[in-house]
Amino acid sequence: MQRIRESWLRVRTSTLLLAKWLVLAAVVGILCGGIGAAFYHAVTAVTALRTQHPWLLFTLPVVGLVIVALYKVTGTEGQGTDNVIDAVQDGKPLRFLLLPAIFVATVLTHMAGGSAGREGAALQMGGDIGWHAGRLLRLSDHDCRVATICGMAAFFTALFGTPLAATMFAMMVINVGLVFYAAFIPAYAASLVAYGLCTVLRVTPVRFAIQAPDTAPLPLVQTAGLGLACAVVTMVFCGALRFVGRFMQRRFPNPWLRVLAGGFAVLAATLVCGSMRYNGAGTDVIQQAIEQGQALPQDFALKILFTAVTLAAGYKGGEVVPSFFIGATFGCVAAPLFGLPAGFGAALGMVAVFCGATNCLFSSLALAVEVFNAQGLLYFGVVCGICHALTGYTGLYSHQRFVTEKMEAEYHEGRKGHF
Repeated sequence: MQRIRESWLRVRTSTLLLAKWLVLAAVVGILCGGIGAAFYHAVTAVTALRTQHPWLLFTLPVVGLVIVALYKVTGTEGQGTDNVIDAVQDGKPLRFLLLPAIFVATVLTHMAGGSAGREGAALQMGGDIGWHAGRLLRLSDHDCRVATICGMAAFFTALFGTPLAATMFAMMVINVGLVFYAAFIPAYAASLVAYGLCTVLRVTPVRFAIQAPDTAPLPLVQTAGLGLACAVVTMVFCGALRFVGRFMQRRFPNPWLRVLAGGFAVLAATLVCGSMRYNGAGTDVIQQAIEQGQALPQDFALKILFTAVTLAAGYKGGEVVPSFFIGATFGCVAAPLFGLPAGFGAALGMVAVFCGATNCLFSSLALAVEVFNAQGLLYFGVVCGICHALTGYTGLYSHQRFVTEKMEAEYHEGRKGHF
């Protein structure tokens, strides 16, 4: 009888916990799905507006001043994705005004032609929603951390339409080598709710059609070579973000002057290039590289430059979509040198650079499954595994902790990566 009673208590406790997390997931998923859809359509609209009216690029320096003023007024100056990571790692609070600040600032950045993505805003808004939802529901400190992960996953899903990859990314990006498995059910449920809502609200998920070669020893070796090259590109990308960021901080310690200098630099670079190919997110270039196998040899290098200057100056957005651009265009150009099809190489490069830059191996493979319908998954495993292993402590997020070594079975005291 005692064992039966203990079993019943365990089932009852688990059922109540599941109910609690599903309620949280529904709340967070609806909020992130609704706001995420609005954000998606806003960014899409201003991108189309900039394409129709190229003169908007000349407003970039002024827009930068507006963004600096917005962050000062809302008291969120200096806050970003690393603060969301801190909220999960150490339970540090998040300011609610970060949500409207990053929403408006990212939309303005895209309208004026700054080179940035969307996922930085997604992680910050989603984490902010999740953290405050946990507080509103009077959850404990550690449960609020799980709620923060739920928000990150749900908002990422709202923009990209990849609930499994988003869930795994939110669980794994905090600490490399330590996964918050307790967050899987609530985060995945929140992601599915956000995904369903965004489908109704006409958010187009990221999907590409590719043709993968048959599995054979030679293409696997060729893919390994491409993975090595992608690791080098990833380190160059992260190194450029770090170097330009520090240079701008030293050269222009005043944020007003820094954003003006960066805005004029991006404007000048665009005029020199003669096109707006490297402004905004560049999703059209990514699609062209993957589905048509077309990219310019200088695409990845110029995107690195544009993105580094944009983000170092103080404009808002994120680094993941630029990493997609950089990986896809580099893979498209480099793949034929290794004997691989250009379009398939673009797909491999896109996922590999994302993997190396975020240090999220299995979420990268989930991304390949959802975005490319699991075509050529063995090849994605090779290119991601090599890129992940060889990039060491390089990464997009300086507060990301490395709890284990990548190539050795060794634990240590949460070493920080380098941005």
